[in-house]
Amino acid sequence: MLEAKNLSKTYGNHIALHNLNLTIKEGEIFALLGQNGAGKTTTINLFLGFIEPTSGTAAINGVSVAEHPEETKKFLAYIPETVMLYPNLTGLENLEYFSSLAGFDYTKKELYGLLTTAGLQSQAYDQKLAGYSKGMRQKVGIAIAVAKKAKVLLLDEPTSGLDPKASNEFSEILKNLAANGTAILMATHDIFRAREVADTIGIMKEGNLVSIINAEDISANELETLYLQAV
Repeated sequence: MLEAKNLSKTYGNHIALHNLNLTIKEGEIFALLGQNGAGKTTTINLFLGFIEPTSGTAAINGVSVAEHPEETKKFLAYIPETVMLYPNLTGLENLEYFSSLAGFDYTKKELYGLLTTAGLQSQAYDQKLAGYSKGMRQKVGIAIAVAKKAKVLLLDEPTSGLDPKASNEFSEILKNLAANGTAILMATHDIFRAREVADTIGIMKEGNLVSIINAEDISANELETLYLQAV
């Protein structure tokens, strides 16, 4: 579902990403670990089409992002560190609005069901987003992704600022999405959350993917040691 081939991005003499080769299958959760400036967000922005590659290709479902940006956007949903929704609208209204932009017309009962799937408590459905916690806003973002029938979910530091309970709930939602075939790419600093939720973990340093690990083959402590050695 996601593929990078010799994907690079430079800004003058600065190499933000260097010859990234990456493949993420349906139902796979891939976590990118690395310090600030390692190339994690650059990678996500290239898949989103927010920036153009200097060389190489980023493809979603076999379609080049640079050559067909509008087509590839149909396949994906994006949840940044701070989910941008309308604070003066309720969770239900935000979901209805953004799903309609994607061409879907859901009944109110179906919208409630999507919010339930995303783990949002029922009493919050008709409350304005201004009163939501970060975790609650992210759940609306997940509901929008499900409503759009997104085959790919891109996440940038999704658990940053969440308390342990909210972070664990978010991880379970991601696992459920992956179990239903969604390919997930997650950029994060959270080593232990990456080990818990991901199938595959990549470690980035100075624009290079320096290590790819099967999450089942390593403990959280071993991953932390490997990460500290790599960066």
